[in-house]
Amino acid sequence: MLNLVGKRYVWFAISLLAIIPGLIFLVMPGGGLRPSIDFAGGTLWEFSIPNRTTAVGTNEVQTIFHEQGVEAIAQVSPPNALQQEVVTVRSPEVKAEDPKKQQVTDAMTKAFPGAELTRFETVGATVSRESTQQAVIAVMAASLAILGYLTFAFRHAPNPLRYGVCAILAMLHDVLLVLGMASILGYFIGLEVDALFLTALLTVISFSVHDTIVVFDRVRENLRYRRTGQPFEEVVNVSIVQTLSRSINTQLTVMLTLLALLLFGGQTIQHFVLILLIGLLSGTYSSIFNAAQLLVVWENGWGNDWRRAFGHDQRPNQVAA
Repeated sequence: MLNLVGKRYVWFAISLLAIIPGLIFLVMPGGGLRPSIDFAGGTLWEFSIPNRTTAVGTNEVQTIFHEQGVEAIAQVSPPNALQQEVVTVRSPEVKAEDPKKQQVTDAMTKAFPGAELTRFETVGATVSRESTQQAVIAVMAASLAILGYLTFAFRHAPNPLRYGVCAILAMLHDVLLVLGMASILGYFIGLEVDALFLTALLTVISFSVHDTIVVFDRVRENLRYRRTGQPFEEVVNVSIVQTLSRSINTQLTVMLTLLALLLFGGQTIQHFVLILLIGLLSGTYSSIFNAAQLLVVWENGWGNDWRRAFGHDQRPNQVAA
C-alpha cells in the first residue's frame, strides 16, 4: 500500500515551494494583485478598432488620453481574424456625463478611423471600497461557516474541532496559492482581480473543502473499525488511499471541462477559468496531501511527529483516544 502519510513532510515542502514564489510577487515592489475597477474604482474604456493588421501601441493610446486630460493605462490585443483590434484602457473616474468622455472618444476616432467605444464602465471610490469590504467579509464568513459545519458534522469523532481547523488550513493553502498565482499572472500578463476572480476564489474554497470532507469522512469511518494498537497515522493513510482514485477522478473530470473552456471559451472568461483551474488543482493536492496529514501532525504533537517522521523517535506510536 502507498505510504502517503509517511512522506507528509515531503508534501508540505512541495506546498511551500508552490506558494513561496507567489508570496514573493505579492509583496515585492511593483508586484501585488492588480485590482480591477470593481475594487480600485475608476473607469474602464474599451474600443474596437477595425481594419488593423498590426497592434496599436499602448503608448500611442495613452498619449491620446493624456492630451485630453485623462491619465490612463492601456492594454491592446492582437488583431483577430476579422482584422479587428480591442483596446482596453483604465483611467481615474470619468463620469458618463463628463465632456471628457466624448473628447476622448472623438480623439480615438480621429487617430484610428472607424474606432468605436464598445464599453464604458465607471465605479466610484465608495462603491469600490464597499466591494473590497464585502469580498473580505465573504471569504471570512465562508471560512467560519465551514469551521462550524465541520466541527458539528464530525462531533462524534475524537477531537472534532481538529477536522474543521485542518480543513481551513488546507483551504488557506489553496487561497494563498491562488492569490500568489494571480499576482504572478498580473505581473506578466496583466490579470486583474475583479468580481469574477472573487467568484472563482469562493468556488475554489468550496471545491477544496468538498474534497477534504470526503477524506475526513473515510477517516471517521475507519476509526470505528480501528484495531487495538493501530497507529492513528496508519488509519489516515488507509483512508487516503481508499479515497485517492475517487478524488482524482472526480476532480479530473471538472478540470478537463475547465481546460476545454480555457481553450475554446473565449477571451472574456479566460482569466476566470484559469483561476478556477489553478485553484482546483491546488484543492485536489491539499485535500490529499495536506489536510489529513495535518490531522496526524496534530495527533502526534508537532515535535514528536517531526522526530517520528525522520526516524529520531523509535517509541511505539500512541493510540489515539
